[in-house]
Amino acid sequence: MPDARIKIEIDDAIAVLTVARPEKLNAFDIDMLKALSAACDTVEADANVRVVILTGEGKAFSAGGDINAWGAMSPNEFGHQWVRFGHRVFERLATLRMPVIAAMNGHALGGGLELAAAADIRIAEVQIKIGLPETGLGMVPGWSGTQRLVKRFGAQVVRRMVLGGEMFTAEEARAVGLVDAVAETGRVMAVAKDYAGRIAKRGPAALEICKLMIASANGEDNGTAVEALGSMLAAKTGDMKEGVAAFAGKRPAQFKGEW
Repeated sequence: MPDARIKIEIDDAIAVLTVARPEKLNAFDIDMLKALSAACDTVEADANVRVVILTGEGKAFSAGGDINAWGAMSPNEFGHQWVRFGHRVFERLATLRMPVIAAMNGHALGGGLELAAAADIRIAEVQIKIGLPETGLGMVPGWSGTQRLVKRFGAQVVRRMVLGGEMFTAEEARAVGLVDAVAETGRVMAVAKDYAGRIAKRGPAALEICKLMIASANGEDNGTAVEALGSMLAAKTGDMKEGVAAFAGKRPAQFKGEW
């Protein structure tokens, strides 16, 4: 049965994923991580969806990981069942074929900021706070806070959050590149949908290719972009069609170097 704490709404070309656990400030447990991964599969399988908006329900975007979900884990369980699994789920979100917009309706702390960082565009409401407070609990960011965030925003701003415990307002976050735009309180979804509409009018194949190329240039993909682009190119060639036909016909292929 789907986890109701991850909601999916699809309206034509725009899908909205909502983290809906407002009583816990949208903090994640294992089942929610699994549901987010499944939601990514759902929207990616819908050929009509061209852009995804990710947001939170209530007054928070996400407080990250629920301490009650991991606090009693052994170090081995914590590393494998929590940190590594969370990494895989957030990577699934970050590598969706279509652009993702984080509509940050409330505070994004720890894993909540790591969640927002997996999006391509971040729009924050003016009243929110952003930070990585983990070291104040004697722990470290575990869902790519010292990895994807450094690649996307630079090492120094991450140092300020994890070493100095700095919290940024939305405007301060925009100034250092953590968010791309600031919306008035209560307006973030309207602004995000307007931006999503702009994206949806552009060529979806070109958007997917550009997203792959940017990830490759930023060192985020570990070769995935190169192989994906190469495979898509090869799939369109006459040589591949001939190779597949020859295999099916149990005959030697007659390649002509056809693109």
